[in-house]
Amino acid sequence: MPFNMRPTKNPMPSQEPNVRNKNFKEVALGYTEEMAIDEAKRCLNCKNKPCVAHCPVNIDIPGFIAKVAEGKFEEAYEIISESSSLPAVCGRVCPQETQCEMKCTRGLRPGSEPVAIGRLERFVADYHNANFKGEVKKVPSNGHKVAVIGSGPSGLTCAGDLAKKGYDVTIFEALHLAGGVLVYGIPEFRLPKAIVQKEVDGLKALGVKVETNMVIGKVISIDELQQEYGFEAIFIGSGAGLPRFMGIPGENLKGVYSANEFLTRTNLMKAYKEGSDTPIEHAKRVAVVGGGNVAMDAARCAKRLGAEEVYIVYRRSEEELPARKEEVEHAKEEGIIFKLLNNPIEIIEDPETHLVKGMKCIRMELGEPDASGRRRPIPVEGSEFVLDVDCVIISIGTSPNPLIKSTTKGLDTNSHGCIIAEETTGKTSREGVYAGGDAVTGAATVILAMGAGKHAAKAIDEYISSK
Repeated sequence: MPFNMRPTKNPMPSQEPNVRNKNFKEVALGYTEEMAIDEAKRCLNCKNKPCVAHCPVNIDIPGFIAKVAEGKFEEAYEIISESSSLPAVCGRVCPQETQCEMKCTRGLRPGSEPVAIGRLERFVADYHNANFKGEVKKVPSNGHKVAVIGSGPSGLTCAGDLAKKGYDVTIFEALHLAGGVLVYGIPEFRLPKAIVQKEVDGLKALGVKVETNMVIGKVISIDELQQEYGFEAIFIGSGAGLPRFMGIPGENLKGVYSANEFLTRTNLMKAYKEGSDTPIEHAKRVAVVGGGNVAMDAARCAKRLGAEEVYIVYRRSEEELPARKEEVEHAKEEGIIFKLLNNPIEIIEDPETHLVKGMKCIRMELGEPDASGRRRPIPVEGSEFVLDVDCVIISIGTSPNPLIKSTTKGLDTNSHGCIIAEETTGKTSREGVYAGGDAVTGAATVILAMGAGKHAAKAIDEYISSK
């Protein structure tokens, strides 16, 4: 097979910016079969496979890409599925540019781009979902029961891997719909919810049971799951859904949201749909405080909900923005205004309506690097100004909900409320209890959470098998 030595990726077809910023349909439209085959032929099939080593779930990337190049898309899907339970999700939201694609040999030469691994993964998963007519093979039961708390990426991955080994797995989800952050956090235009449901349905076909509206620590405790319901091991993948705030004056005003609440109302509760019963602020001028992917999601949602001006207010420069480069570029294309090197110090109240009237900010400059390795922002004295906005969305991070910690004796957590667990196994201080994903790390990426779920599933299997 001749290699395609073109230095650049096949561009991703997408909606025009001034069309997509008024709807919630998916921005990226996906590769055609011809584009996928052409892109796959850019892979050099390196012997040392640097891309695989930098994939948190160790997908055989050259293997599946070789099958795409041959037009054998279903075989490519089978290769991906050996390592990943959520390929259609990962192909859309994983930061490939800092993982597998960052180490791609094709991208190391100046002026050359890596193979579009994420786009090819998405293509393969979408092809399978559209064309596969067979039945998922259910593994015979091994007689052992495992509980999984939370149906986000770490929980779904752990459940899927254990089900493939014959375990009787039950997922307990606090919300009314499975998917965790994939359904309440990531907008429809980045990750259509029908795709998440398809992945959940695939796990159910393997025999995984999903119990919704089950708040563990409130409805049932971990003690009860172990002692009364007979679960031999428990995986906690309950995420990090507790929002952080800045502690500045005016944060309790109507019209101030955490990004978590704003996105949950928009995505899970469908506030963007005409006739929706879910209340949400349809503001004219919105400030989103923060610079991560969640901030970009909130800003782009606000624009689609009808805001005339949407600002990203971030205290560092563009170089330090933690959001994916692609998300920043999409936000700019859609008209989001970036107010960088600025930090809020007060949210101003309208004395007549008691609503948000503006946000006082101070300009910043960058000093020496701090513990994160990024240059520390320093306020510029006398540079205060007021940004004219009527809605503020705070997106500066989240922590795990303390409910499980407070109702489970012997479960150690750190000063941030994150469960302490071994990195390679997910083992916690509590016998038979494992944890992973954002409940352990704080808010991180989907693929890292999946990696944690995968490691924990292996450790749980070894734990139960050794009893």
